[in-house]
Amino acid sequence: MDRRARLLAVSSLVLASTLALPAAPASAATLPTGTRSLESVNYPGRFLRHLDHLGRIDPVTSGSSAQTKSDATFTVVSGLASPSCYSFQAANGMFLRHYDYRVRLESNTGTPTFRADATFCPVDGSVAGSVSLVSFNYPDRRLRHRNYELWLDTFEDTARFRADSSFRITAPWTPKTTKGPVIPGLFADPHITHFNGRYYLYPTTDGYASWAAPHYKAFSSTDLVNWTDHGVILDHGPDVSWADNSAWAPAVVAKNGRYYLYFSGGAASGDTRKHLGVAVSDSPTGPFRDALGKPLVRGGTYPGQAIDPMVFTDDDGKSYLYWGQGTAHVVPLNDDMVSFDPAAVRNITTTGYNEASFVLKRNGTYYFMWSENDTRDENYQVAYATGASPLGPWTKRGVVLQKRLDLGIKGTGHHSVVRVPGTDTWQVAYHRFAVPGGNGTNREVTVDRMTFNADGTIAPIVPTL
Repeated sequence: MDRRARLLAVSSLVLASTLALPAAPASAATLPTGTRSLESVNYPGRFLRHLDHLGRIDPVTSGSSAQTKSDATFTVVSGLASPSCYSFQAANGMFLRHYDYRVRLESNTGTPTFRADATFCPVDGSVAGSVSLVSFNYPDRRLRHRNYELWLDTFEDTARFRADSSFRITAPWTPKTTKGPVIPGLFADPHITHFNGRYYLYPTTDGYASWAAPHYKAFSSTDLVNWTDHGVILDHGPDVSWADNSAWAPAVVAKNGRYYLYFSGGAASGDTRKHLGVAVSDSPTGPFRDALGKPLVRGGTYPGQAIDPMVFTDDDGKSYLYWGQGTAHVVPLNDDMVSFDPAAVRNITTTGYNEASFVLKRNGTYYFMWSENDTRDENYQVAYATGASPLGPWTKRGVVLQKRLDLGIKGTGHHSVVRVPGTDTWQVAYHRFAVPGGNGTNREVTVDRMTFNADGTIAPIVPTL
């Protein structure tokens, strides 16, 4: 059973369990993402919190300690096992999950079991405005408090059970005070761009073992602060015949009145190679469809790994495709944006290059940027070179974005850059280890300012929280 079929089966079971309740039928609900607290319906003033890593409901008031308030605050994110459900991340970076039906707080291992255990699907609660949280992998069980402890219990058609398993979503006891991450949850490899008066972010969905995420989401904003989640725009399982995992590092460009999504993909068949694909849509928020039914760049055709595509369109309208891990490649795209002349592929690898090519142009100078070291390394960083054409040759200028340990910021890399239309103001989106407690598969996306010196060189980018 593929992932979408499994999700449909789970959703059907959840629906079946709710339709069977003649007294108080539940229906699918949605939750606001971002920082929130959850208050018990039948014990007002008691909030879901963690204590010694175990889930429970305890009194929280304005006079409670800062630690108690923090323990009762969670970031609601897209479900680790399903983008149509939700997961709950604590301030220390850990997630609520069930283990032997006891709800506890643990570090995300990225395994399928953990992702499922840490994913909950909301249905309407016992009173208006409340929600009940159904286990993703045990759809006959709900999050419920017993003697103030949180458990995953089999649903019972009683008023007491419905009340014990219902929560009101409230303002957070500890409001988010930092500006990052700009989108809640675990994401990486962000491509930022601007279309028709809005900014768009297209990241890799993170938190998966071996970075095996199967789908891409899109987010948009008018101010680079408040972002709208547009949901899944391409799912490798049902939408791409040649790939079902490793949905990495997307990039989207507008051309010919359409939007082209360039992406990396792998298959679960035992072939470890990654390939590059291209999908097309009439909207920047999809849905996108595979344009070719086969890879645009098949892994193994050129040196290095075929990942991390990026497209730069020059002032004359000519578009160039960049990609590669270990080796950097560039090739002019044909006008159809889905083909190129293989004989025109050029190796532009620079000293220190590892992956994540990005190219921009300013005042007639081309800037070729990339990430150095491994994304699992806290020293993951961004360097750049300049040249007189999109094909180089390139002169390396140095590192411009790196870790900032005084703020606990590590692994800053795989960036993209957008210019505020009509200005010389530039913003850079990149990922870092989730703060705190993140690592190379638990990363988050943020945006900071990028400036230029008088001589055209890029000033060091200061990572902020």
